[in-house]
Amino acid sequence: MLDPARLSIHQVTLLQQCSTPQFVDALMRNGVPCTSVWREKVREYGVEQTARLLADNGVALSGYCWGGLVTSPDRSEAAKARDEVRRALDEAAAVKAPCLVFVAGGVAPRDKNIADARARALDGVAELIPHARSVGVKIALEPLHPMTCATRSVLSTVKLANAWCDSLSAEDIVGIAVDTYAVWWDPDIEAEIARAGKRICSFHVSDWLVDTQDLRFDRGMMGDGVIDLPALRRWVEAAGYDGYVEVEIFSQRNWWQRDPDEVIGVIKDRMQTAV
Repeated sequence: MLDPARLSIHQVTLLQQCSTPQFVDALMRNGVPCTSVWREKVREYGVEQTARLLADNGVALSGYCWGGLVTSPDRSEAAKARDEVRRALDEAAAVKAPCLVFVAGGVAPRDKNIADARARALDGVAELIPHARSVGVKIALEPLHPMTCATRSVLSTVKLANAWCDSLSAEDIVGIAVDTYAVWWDPDIEAEIARAGKRICSFHVSDWLVDTQDLRFDRGMMGDGVIDLPALRRWVEAAGYDGYVEVEIFSQRNWWQRDPDEVIGVIKDRMQTAV
């Protein structure tokens, strides 16, 4: 059973029901000790105000979500994207998040070259390392499901994330975020999680529904789909990860339509029975 003190509920799980103050109130009412905040919501409420709200309520942070999209072949566009990631790192530091979830970016339609896009993404991370070190926020490389490769992320597997970490040689400031929704299908996932070891700095859970209606915004509650979540949790813990287990559910047709206290209640139950 999961220690309740290890539960983190990502702000996006209640994205449409709650403002940032309402979200923090819901966490407090339900005894949830930790969250990962959503950048759009933080900027909407104000970075300083969000930092103060979290601190005043004793809410811990498991991450700041997100920054990236640095794969443009246009040098000016890529430079602007990296600057935006630097701003996200500054914001993460301000709210005292340990890591910034990094989403690499997709394939540029103008050149359709995935290898070049991956090379540009890796170069972009390398350029961001000095700033990440200066503010003390780890860059968490998050492999996303291949369905998003064209638009969101050319980093599609933990194997590739491990290869990028090998190339960067910056274990102190670059890690890996393992999201069950994105990696469950991978035949190499157990071995690559073991290889990642202490690089794993964030672990996200949700479920893949058999009748998924939207590949980004129809994630399932843990236990409602086909992912072997207990196995994935065992593997990351065997690799040395003992941090927060972060529930991250994008759910336009279901969980975003429900009462926040109901959603949190179901999460707390499923974390004991399905994860």
